[in-house]
Parts: sequence; C-alpha cells; structure tokens
Amino acid sequence: QVQLVESGGGLVQAGGSLRLSCAASGSIGSINTMGWYRQAPGKQRELVAAINSGGRPNYVDSVKGRFIISRDNAKNTVYLQMNSLNPEDTAVYYCNLVTVWGTYWGQGTQVTVSS
Repeated sequence: QVQLVESGGGLVQAGGSLRLSCAASGSIGSINTMGWYRQAPGKQRELVAAINSGGRPNYVDSVKGRFIISRDNAKNTVYLQMNSLNPEDTAVYYCNLVTVWGTYWGQGTQVTVSS
C-alpha cells in the first residue's frame, strides 16, 4: 500500500520561504512522477510543479523562478522549495505520485502567506 507523508507547511510573511517534503512508502516502482498540487479556497486544484524519475521538472507559470522541485530517489522523497512567497500562494498543498499502477495523494499541508 502506497502512502505519502507531507511536512513543512505553515505560516510565513510575504517574501519569505518554506520547504515542503513528501516521503512515499510502499511499492512505487522506479518509473514515476512526483509533484505538488495546491488548492486555494473556492478554486480548483492546480498543478504547481512535478518531477519525473529522470529528474526533469515542470512548473506552472506563476511559480517559475520562485519555486524549485527536487527529489531524492533513494529516499522516495520529493521536495518543494518555495521562495519569494506571496499571499496568492496561500493554499493547501498536496503531494501527488503517479506510478504505472495508479495515482496517489497526500493528506495536504496548509501554506499561509500573510501580507
């Protein structure tokens, strides 16, 4: 059974930084994509960033140049370094894992950016 455990959310002032982590356990295989989605109140869940098992990242335009996604395959962990945060980044952030066997989600972690 695959489980995703997130950590690192919290409250930060505008211009600050946070680092999210998501550790996967269970049978995830060697070919997969790990990423982060977010959902703000009243809005649809959107992809923030993703990285495949080869290390290729992709980002939504609104976070390019501010967020960096990375992964440690030995630890089955994905990270999201978030810099220059602004109030529009406030949302629940969800870890996502796509494998050949299915798609999995973390429980979500709140990120709140105060102005």
